[in-house]
Amino acid sequence: MSYDAVIIGSGPNGLAAAITLAQQGLRVLVIEARATPGGGLRTQSLTLPGFKHDVCSAIHPLAQASPFFRSLALTTEEVEWITPPISLAHPLDDGTAVGVAPSLAETAEGLERDAGRWRRLFAPLVDRWPAFIDDLLAPLHLPRHPLLFGAYAPLLAAPATWLARLWFQDERTRALFAGMAAHSLLPLERPPSAGVGLLLTLLAQSVGWPVAEGGSQRIADALVRRLQRLGGDVVCGWEVTDFAELPPARAYLFDTAPKGLLRIMGERLPSGYRRQLERFRYNPGVFKIDWALERPIPWRAKLCHQAATVHVGGTLEEIAASERAVWRGKCPERPFVLLAQQSLFDPTRAPAGKHVAWAYCHVPHGSTVDMTEAVERQIERFAPGFRDCILARATRCAAEMEAYNPNYVGGDINAGVQDLFQHFTRPALSLTPYRTPLKGVYLCSSSTPPGGGVHGMCGYYAAQTVLKDWNALG
Repeated sequence: MSYDAVIIGSGPNGLAAAITLAQQGLRVLVIEARATPGGGLRTQSLTLPGFKHDVCSAIHPLAQASPFFRSLALTTEEVEWITPPISLAHPLDDGTAVGVAPSLAETAEGLERDAGRWRRLFAPLVDRWPAFIDDLLAPLHLPRHPLLFGAYAPLLAAPATWLARLWFQDERTRALFAGMAAHSLLPLERPPSAGVGLLLTLLAQSVGWPVAEGGSQRIADALVRRLQRLGGDVVCGWEVTDFAELPPARAYLFDTAPKGLLRIMGERLPSGYRRQLERFRYNPGVFKIDWALERPIPWRAKLCHQAATVHVGGTLEEIAASERAVWRGKCPERPFVLLAQQSLFDPTRAPAGKHVAWAYCHVPHGSTVDMTEAVERQIERFAPGFRDCILARATRCAAEMEAYNPNYVGGDINAGVQDLFQHFTRPALSLTPYRTPLKGVYLCSSSTPPGGGVHGMCGYYAAQTVLKDWNALG
């Protein structure tokens, strides 16, 4: 059977590309190597029966905010979003915590002497967040809202340590911003780590940091059902190893890392383009832990019980040192830990009275080191008695993350370094990053702009490139 478009990979970007094309009445096939679709949007029983664990992505502000997801207007029957009262909590050694609420006013109230500075920094963004997000989650272009975007461009391109120390007076606020910026997987002294911190903090105060009831798999399932209603096909359990095995189509879109595209296309790609893909730089990896818990995590700070996401890492200096060590090829003794406790707000995740928790820390690229002890020691530091709550755990080192999903090259869940240079050259130096030199072959993964996260915009823009090419041909 022939198709208008074949998409290899069913992550959020592959499904976004498929839906965008199917909305134009095109016949689309999505091919997935695993038994279920979703890529980073999978939920499985990793520990004990009845405990549902998000395999990769767990918290979804970008899915709430991105233009693609907003255009879908998923109903509550498709995905039930649960937004905790606190978007993010950051515990400190004095037994307190600082946090970000889904409200600028409420967040500022908790920041004491930095309250005014916080309002001045974020009020223009929160007031006009859709305009800002639409410009930010896009490939290189002339901003649609140049005054707003231009005013923040220097801060977006800055190192997080510089912005935190310049703008905030209180060490608590600096620590809070450092945790946000550490999602960049960059050393916090390197630009544009501040941009990631600004984006995530903006989302925390506008759409919140929600979880999907029942698990992240529900998002993938909703996208698949939407695609099928548009006439698209999804085939799972088919690992594409060579381009020759694919059915005839006008366009092929790869929701893969550059390494995956190279593996499947081989010598068909021109040598110059191949060399660019081979030089594509990947981030450090992650070490992931999922826990089945007897009871909730016993945080000392009350604020941590109101958030599904907790940043465990202490001060700005500690978090910066942890991320710096990873880039130097060392596993930090005190890693910065990103933790989610979905079952506090979604009782479907665990048997009655029980709980789940999800966490990862950054480690050197391809690491095989078991970071369980270091991660649990960090959590115990702010939640004494945490280990007594553990019924079972499941872990994956960085190398095992790649074995599970080849798109996580070396355990990199962000599909490539996003520094100032590679942010605009993902995956190669080109004005049309989704188009390869081969006619009808495109890349639509997070290795293209705007980069990692569950937003679907890489797939959306890749599909728009396909449509533009076809229109040009008449």
